[in-house]
Amino acid sequence: MSKIKRLVQSYSSRIAIPWRSDAAAAQRVIFCVYNESDELRLRASIDEFQIETSKLDHGWALFDLTDTFADWLSKQRYAKKYFQQPHLLNGLMHRYLVYIKQEFEKFLETNAVTEGSVVALMGVGSLFDFLKVKAVVEELAPLVEGRLLVFFPGSYENNNYRLLDGYDGWNYLAVSITADKEF
Repeated sequence: MSKIKRLVQSYSSRIAIPWRSDAAAAQRVIFCVYNESDELRLRASIDEFQIETSKLDHGWALFDLTDTFADWLSKQRYAKKYFQQPHLLNGLMHRYLVYIKQEFEKFLETNAVTEGSVVALMGVGSLFDFLKVKAVVEELAPLVEGRLLVFFPGSYENNNYRLLDGYDGWNYLAVSITADKEF
């Protein structure tokens, strides 16, 4: 069985556990951790996660971060200058995070997300070298009444996450699901 199929099974087992309504935002976050080389396979199988979610009578909404940086940058007044001198962007990344949060809020409203819904966050690899995934999750998790599912291309070991295995990791208290072990 493929790693992605095993990841779907692990996710299905986790999402089937009854949800506590009094859980804090950080406790409602689930990380599906997979090897970054499996990104295309995961994207091709994303409907399987939705099907497993729907089988358990939970709503599903998928928010993709992949193009958010390009969308945000194209709306900047000095976008041409930033392309010519990218180092000027260093002080503006907090604005990019604000943009993501605003777009996410609009997305939640449009999709009528409830406390019985899973909101999946895909494309976090596109944040690499712009924003920390931890910062984005900390901003978005309180906005989701149900569960925030983060598809995380990287590794997880001893409560330590490493995005794209590219730099030192960070700790986060979310539930972690991998193809090799369930939470």
